[in-house]
Amino acid sequence: MAKILSYEEKDTWIHRLSGATKLIFFLLWCLTSMLTYDTRVLLVMVIFSLIVFKISQTQWKQVGSVFKVIMVFLVFNVFAIYIFSPDQGTAIYGTKTVLFHIAGRYDMTLEQLFYEFNVVIKYFTIIPAVFMFLVTTNPSEFAASMNKIGISYNVGYAVSIALRYIPDVQGEFTKIRNAQEARGIEMSGKATLMSRIKNTSSIIFPLIFSSMDRIDVVSNAMELRGYGKLKKRTWYMERALKRNDYLVIGFTVLFMVVALAVTFADGSRFYNPFV
Repeated sequence: MAKILSYEEKDTWIHRLSGATKLIFFLLWCLTSMLTYDTRVLLVMVIFSLIVFKISQTQWKQVGSVFKVIMVFLVFNVFAIYIFSPDQGTAIYGTKTVLFHIAGRYDMTLEQLFYEFNVVIKYFTIIPAVFMFLVTTNPSEFAASMNKIGISYNVGYAVSIALRYIPDVQGEFTKIRNAQEARGIEMSGKATLMSRIKNTSSIIFPLIFSSMDRIDVVSNAMELRGYGKLKKRTWYMERALKRNDYLVIGFTVLFMVVALAVTFADGSRFYNPFV
């Protein structure tokens, strides 16, 4: 059974890439998405992200729950933009095409819809890349990769432990929930929403305490093994860069340069179809 956002060993060319390569790709890809509002560039990035996501063989049950939560925040973000800045699109594109009037200062304009469409597709340029990176990169190799590009191994190891805890906490949550249901505490969809919210405390507090115990065990083990005594360390899961790694890094840098050149060709990072 696949666990949410946990690494799963598979034989794909993405899994065989170095963690450093995937980290560089992820950072440059996100930076490109943040800098551009060019719809043409963003659509190309969405298509490419979905293709890479498909190639990585990531299962929906590994990311589905997190994806749904992100979609809730996306909908909230879109509505919040319109509520607090209903004329943002008009200010950016310099025209105002009113589709219909809602109330007061709120008009639904074509420019606002286009601007918020760009906000939505920016999400979909990054989400597949995030999921692909998390589920195809071994946490230990990820820590080694961060150290390889100059980040302190303390930071890398902290992130590695956090990623390793994701499946552990999921497993502990399932055990505690099953134990509480066996004691007669209803946590399934049969119970009312308020009842489930109230009964959540019977899972959350044991989960917190068990996590604190686990943290104490890990910290004691690290201290007994002399962690942090030396300024440098070696990595068991470190993977050397190969030809495919250099090709991916080169492609990512080239794509970023071309994407930003197209974006800022007219002096603005917004693609304007209204002029």
